[in-house]
Amino acid sequence: MTSRVLVRAALGVWIASVLVVSTGVGRAAAPDTGTDAQREAGKKLYLKNCSQCHGEKGDGEGYAAPHLQPRPRNFTSGKFKIRTTPNGALPTHQDLVNIIRRGMPYTSMPAWPNFSDGEVSDIAYFLTTFSADFSNPERVPQPISLPSAPKSTKDTIAQGKKLFEDNGCIKCHGTLGRGDGPSAPTLVDDWGRPIRPADLAQSWTFRGGSSREDIFRTMTTGLNGTPMPAFGDALPPEQRWAITDYIDSLSGGGQPAYTNIVVARHLQDQIDLSKGAANFESARTVRFPLIGQITEPGRDFHPPTTSVLVQAIYDADSIAFLVRWHDIRADKEGKNGPSVAVPMEEEEESGAPAAAAGAPAPSPDNPFAEAPAAPTSAPPSEFSDAVAIQIPSQVPTSARKPYFIFGDAQNSVDLWFYDLSRPQPLQFTGQGSTNITANDSGDLTGAANYDQGEWSVVLKRPLHPNSGATLAPGQFMPIAFSVWDGFARERGNRRALSLWYSLYMEPLEVPSAAGPMLKIALFIFALEVIVILWVRKRYGSRTRDALGARLRAGGAAAGPSV
Repeated sequence: MTSRVLVRAALGVWIASVLVVSTGVGRAAAPDTGTDAQREAGKKLYLKNCSQCHGEKGDGEGYAAPHLQPRPRNFTSGKFKIRTTPNGALPTHQDLVNIIRRGMPYTSMPAWPNFSDGEVSDIAYFLTTFSADFSNPERVPQPISLPSAPKSTKDTIAQGKKLFEDNGCIKCHGTLGRGDGPSAPTLVDDWGRPIRPADLAQSWTFRGGSSREDIFRTMTTGLNGTPMPAFGDALPPEQRWAITDYIDSLSGGGQPAYTNIVVARHLQDQIDLSKGAANFESARTVRFPLIGQITEPGRDFHPPTTSVLVQAIYDADSIAFLVRWHDIRADKEGKNGPSVAVPMEEEEESGAPAAAAGAPAPSPDNPFAEAPAAPTSAPPSEFSDAVAIQIPSQVPTSARKPYFIFGDAQNSVDLWFYDLSRPQPLQFTGQGSTNITANDSGDLTGAANYDQGEWSVVLKRPLHPNSGATLAPGQFMPIAFSVWDGFARERGNRRALSLWYSLYMEPLEVPSAAGPMLKIALFIFALEVIVILWVRKRYGSRTRDALGARLRAGGAAAGPSV
C-alpha cells in the first residue's frame, strides 16, 4: 500500500512538473501583440500620422505612396527589412519601436522623436494587427545573438575586401561599393518594383544605421523583401565582421560633413581641361546636399542623387569647377535639357524605371545566385545624365538672390548645363523654370568622365565672360547645383537640386600673418626700450640730486670737526 502511494505521488509530481514546464514554455513563446487598449491607442496615432503613406489598411497604398521611392512598407506582408531576427522572420516588438523612433534615412519615413515611449510602443502593437503572422505562436520572433564589434584593423579590412568580391557583393554594390554593380539596374523587390542597392561609400544613407554593429546585423539577417540576402548561416562571424570592416572603410565610417561654401583656389598655371580632375589636387573638397524639386510641376520627391562633391580653382583668365556624384550607371545615349517638359501624369508615379523582365537576382534561398553580367540587361533610358551650375547673371548688390529654381523675371541666372550625352556643355539664361533661353556666348567649356560608379565633370568659364557676371578674387557669389539621373527618367524640373550656397574667390596672394606680427612685435619692443630709457634718465637724475642733497644735509648737521 505504501509503495503504491509513493508511486502515485511520484507520478503526480512528474505530471505536474511537465504541465508547469509546458505552460512556462507556452507563455514564453506567446505572441507579443499588446493589449486591446494599446492597439486601439496605436490605431489612432497611426491613422493620424502614418496612414497617408502606409494606407489605412497597412498595405502601403496611402494617397502619398505613388510619389514615394522606395514605396512605403506593406505591413500586411509581414516582411520587414530592419530586424534582429533571422532571415524571413518577423521583427520583434523592440525592432518595430526602433524603426518608428529612428526612421529610415534618405527616405520618406521620418524619425519620430516627439512621440513618448508609450506612444511608439502602442503604434508598434497596432502594426501587428495587419498581419496574422504576428498572432501565430509558431511565428513568434526570436532575436539572434549580435555581439559587440571587435577592433577593426588593416588586415581585417583587406580580408573583408576579398570576401566582398568572392561572395558576389560587387555584382550589386559595385567594386567600390557605389551601387553600380552590373546587376544593379535590374534589381526588384518582392513586389516587382525596382530597387537600388545601397551606396556603401555613403554610410550616412544606410536605412538601418551606419555603425559597424548595424552593418554586421544587416549582413547577418539580410533585408526581407529585397534581393539583399542573409549571410548568418553562409559565413562565420569573423568573415562577416571582416566584410563589415571593409564596408565601414569605404566611407570612413563618418558623416557627410555638409557645408555651405566652396573656396576657389588660385593657380599660377593655366587650367588644362585635358588634365581633368588632376587640376584640382590642391583645392579643398566640400559636399553639398541635394533635395528633390517639389515646388513646381515636374516634381521629383526622392531623387537618387543626394549630394555632390565640389572643388573650385581659377587662374588669370578662367574659373573651373569639378563636380562629382555617384550614379548607378552612365546614361549617355539619351538626351536632356533644363526645360524639357515632364507630363503631369508622371507626378502620380514614382518616376522609377521599369524592371527588366526575367532578370535573376540573389534570393534568401540562394544568396550567391548568378546575376546578369552586363548592365545592358536593363534597357537604356531615353534621357541622359546631366549636371548644372547656376550663379546670378549679375553680381548681387544686396542680400536678395534670384529664385533658386532657375531665377525669376527680376533676377536672372547664368545656367551652365552639361548634357552628358554631348561633348560640351551649354549655357542658358534662366528667368524661371518656364523661361529659359539659350546663351550662345561660347564661353563655357567642359570635360566629363564616368568611372566605377562616379561621374567627374569639369565646367570652365572665363572670369570676364562675354555675358554674365564677372568674377574677381576676394569676391563672394551665390552658387547652386542640379543633377539629373537619366536612369530615373529625370529631366527638366524633375531633378535633384541644391539651395543657394556660396562661392568665395581666394585672393591672388594670401598675406602672411608672420610679417605683420613681427613688425608689431618689433615696434612694441622698441617702444618699451624707449620708455625704459626715458624713465631711467628722468628718475635717475632726480635720485642723484636727492642723494646729493641728503649728503650735504648730513654734513651740515655734523658741525665742524674737532
